[in-house]
Amino acid sequence: MTNNPHTSLTVFENEPLILDSGQSISPIDIAYETYGTLNAARSNAVLICHALTGDQYVASSHPITGKPGWWTNIVGPGKIIDTDRYFVVCSNVLGSCMGTTGPASINPENGQPYGVDFPVITIRDMVRVQMALLDALGIDRLYAVIGGSMGGMQVLEWLATAPERLDRAVVIASSARHTAQNIAFHEVGRQAVMADPHWQGGAYLSGDARPEKGLSVARMTAHITYLSEAALTRKFGRNLQDRDDITFGFDADFQVESYLRHQGISFVDRFDANSYLYITRAMDYLDIAARHGGRLADAFAGAGHVKTCVLAFTSDWLYPPEENKRTVHALNAAGVPVSYAVIESDAGHDSFLLKSQQMEDVLAGFLSAPERAETAP
Repeated sequence: MTNNPHTSLTVFENEPLILDSGQSISPIDIAYETYGTLNAARSNAVLICHALTGDQYVASSHPITGKPGWWTNIVGPGKIIDTDRYFVVCSNVLGSCMGTTGPASINPENGQPYGVDFPVITIRDMVRVQMALLDALGIDRLYAVIGGSMGGMQVLEWLATAPERLDRAVVIASSARHTAQNIAFHEVGRQAVMADPHWQGGAYLSGDARPEKGLSVARMTAHITYLSEAALTRKFGRNLQDRDDITFGFDADFQVESYLRHQGISFVDRFDANSYLYITRAMDYLDIAARHGGRLADAFAGAGHVKTCVLAFTSDWLYPPEENKRTVHALNAAGVPVSYAVIESDAGHDSFLLKSQQMEDVLAGFLSAPERAETAP
């Protein structure tokens, strides 16, 4: 697999990016990874969009944690997204903290980290930056754009904003808008971060301490939404952690408590607290239909040529099948050729990150038929 690790480029140097908020930002660094070879016709490019706490390391080791890429079961030579056939691009989203411009980046106007002076962004702003990356790489049209969770939101924004640049689109466990429950969970996480005394009004990068406790709690809360009751029961039940009886105290008596604490502690080593605030806010603001008089089908009016696949999981209560079905109905109403599959899984929202033969079979069939990407370099 041809891989160009830890790559970045700068866009919007001469003309700033005008954001949905009306504010602008310039320049913007984009960190990205590529796998495989772009063919002579430039027709085999596949863009993979990552989720909230994801990154560009979709099929390569994470430089901080050392862990394998987050979708190595899907992306690689001979795999479903075959890097011997496709030129795969995955970029870190605008507002994140793994190399793309975000709140932790240096503000060129004062030489200090942006912090909360960073402008509020939207999912569509993230997509605009992805478009600029593809322009810089000389890619006018994508064989496919694929994403799960927040990545699926980006795919839907691609369908609404630049369908002329797409041949195929895959939306996995996602939604075209955030519900009140989704927003509520995010607000708990944001409040946990901002209540940490080390947050310092978002200016913590100028000091010696970070709001690690607040960010850890935010991660713990969010992680619960990624799992299902069945998954938690199967993994932990009411099993005690390294003890024979309860302590009648507030230590981690139960394995599930220890697990969540570990998730929170390990998260703060790789993620910026302000980025968490900004990206969750971008997801909360997502409501594609609102830009089209409340009719989601109108948002996809120009996507009638884009072969689209929507996948949902039976145990996903964060973006349940019913929510994905609304997206499918809107795509159908817009005349978009869409296929829909509900995958059996008891693992909850995180199912899309786990190995699933049923999901792999659906993706393999969708990506290969009826046309195939050019393979000659």
